Amino acid sequence: MTLQQSAHPPMMMQIPLKLPDAVQSALGRVEDLIHQIVDSDVNVLRDASRHILAAGGKRIRPRLTLLSHFAVGGEGSDTLYRIAAAVELVHTASVVHDDINDHGVLRRGRPSVNALWGRTFALLTGDFLFTKVYELMAPLGDLNVPFAEATIALVEGETLQAAAVKENNFTREVYYDIIARKTAALFRASAYLGAVTANDDMTYADALANYGFNIGLAFQIVDDILDVIGDEKKLGKTAGIDIEQGRGYTAAYAKAVDSSDPMETIKRKVMNADALSEARDKSRMLVDSAVAYLDLLPESDAKIALIDLAYQVVERDF
Repeated sequence: MTLQQSAHPPMMMQIPLKLPDAVQSALGRVEDLIHQIVDSDVNVLRDASRHILAAGGKRIRPRLTLLSHFAVGGEGSDTLYRIAAAVELVHTASVVHDDINDHGVLRRGRPSVNALWGRTFALLTGDFLFTKVYELMAPLGDLNVPFAEATIALVEGETLQAAAVKENNFTREVYYDIIARKTAALFRASAYLGAVTANDDMTYADALANYGFNIGLAFQIVDDILDVIGDEKKLGKTAGIDIEQGRGYTAAYAKAVDSSDPMETIKRKVMNADALSEARDKSRMLVDSAVAYLDLLPESDAKIALIDLAYQVVERDF
């Protein structure tokens, strides 16, 4: 497969971030690659995949890969673009499957794949996106190992979450184990793989891996806050699912919550319990820890963008 230039609808709901020109150009190449790879002569797979991808999203994971690469002296490569596209496809596949499990009808500001094509075709579309990742990563040899570890962790985390809900065992300890696997592991791999495609300095790679892991934890905590208090139109996805299913930060921290209460009552209880304030404080602490790992990196526009990205993760409202 060759990289070609093509035009796609502008992405929605991006975290506002000033990117160095080289990173912005690389992100465009990754976006083209993402759309190219999901081509298929099976119409429903092609159309459903294009539907969810054309809706855009934050693209935070490929941004993390690209910024990490350029922050340690990388100059871009086909390998880098493949990895950045692969991490976004893994995430996109997981949200397609999430909407099946959660009966979500809105994703990235438009009807979910599940809402338009039904559960069976949504399941197959998610599978299609996951398997397209193999096509992207197949030529990359040993880089598949940390990538595979992250994707295994993602599925383990989602499974642990479902089990904790079923067993009414959504404790703080379980919560952090879940988000470390289902979210932070892919953030970690995104940053790590970006670094190792630039040079073989493992000091940089390890620092960026730790940076990615910490902002991944913070990102998920903020996501769980927004599930309770966020504006569904601004979020671009179905809100309140975590409360309804007894999971997320509020399930682990705000035991006063009763999922049978009306949503406004739940929000009031959570706010009165200071769970949201505690969550914000925890997410900011994690981001401060993440940014501290960047002290090892040389000064550059990409490093500045990594710092900005970290803080915008916790200050966002979508």
